[in-house]
Amino acid sequence: MHDQLETLLEMQDLHMQRRALDEGGVRELETGLFEMGAEQAIDALEAKITELELRLGKSNQERFRHLISTRQRAVVPVLAGVCYGCFVAVPTSWAADADPNDKLNVCQSCGHFQYYPS
Repeated sequence: MHDQLETLLEMQDLHMQRRALDEGGVRELETGLFEMGAEQAIDALEAKITELELRLGKSNQERFRHLISTRQRAVVPVLAGVCYGCFVAVPTSWAADADPNDKLNVCQSCGHFQYYPS
């Protein structure tokens, strides 16, 4: 898998965890299910996201920030030749590659980063 694609997927997961904390997961943290307090957990997630952003190129950083701020996901799967960001068919040449995840694909229609689940 393309190294930047792996980084983007990891960042997306961290952003989703951050949202969960903001949307009610904080109550779970405060009940003692975790050793770390809510603010410390959020700070740790933010620090890891910032660290991962440094691995991305400038244009990918900007695209990711824009997508994650306006949509729930920045990286979406391609299933049966369809982008799950906009439900438009992707070029068949992308799926025909030996390993389509070896390069970083961006949907020509919606701009999401794409990956092909195995």
